[in-house]
Amino acid sequence: MKLSKDYSVAALAGFLTGLCAIPTLLNLHYQNTLTLIVLPFALALLWAVGFWVGQALSRMIPVMLQLSKFAEVGVLNTAINFGFLNLASLATGVTAGLAVGGFNIPGTLLAASNSYIWNKQWVFKKIDNKGFFNDIPKFAIVTFFGLIVNSLIIVLFTSYLHPALGLSNVAWLNIGKALATLIGFLVDFLGYKFIVFRIPTSGPNLQKLA
Repeated sequence: MKLSKDYSVAALAGFLTGLCAIPTLLNLHYQNTLTLIVLPFALALLWAVGFWVGQALSRMIPVMLQLSKFAEVGVLNTAINFGFLNLASLATGVTAGLAVGGFNIPGTLLAASNSYIWNKQWVFKKIDNKGFFNDIPKFAIVTFFGLIVNSLIIVLFTSYLHPALGLSNVAWLNIGKALATLIGFLVDFLGYKFIVFRIPTSGPNLQKLA
């Protein structure tokens, strides 16, 4: 029953990801109505399959189940962030300037809040007697550190490594961003797992990881 519930939660995360991606696609002038309707349901199925793959791999590498859940939540957070920004842009017609920075703030805060809830309640399943909001300071510090690492890697990659294989500066920037995102993903995962949502190994709050 517990495993079945996890599949449902994974599917919900996928559905919400697809739903939040729609404003971004619309703002990019993607107008295939059928695809937009099907997208949330398709991602719900894909996320459930992703959970199944993580669960299967966890028989050999236990951490893979948490990693698969963390990745699915991470994509959902990204969709929320981009979705809010593009929804505001669609509603106002603003695409540049200080207003865009203003639009980005609530989307980022919403994505961060969503990340905290999903990671605490599903990915790492930390349940204790200290209150739901007790881990927020540690969460904020680890998230901020991950952001610094992400930004530093992009700066170093683009400043000290020159484009190779005939790639343009824009393509090289995006490769740097992809590398930074991957390393930032690992930094956040380790920080959340061992610092923010660390499960006590003894005492009354002992919890078992999924």
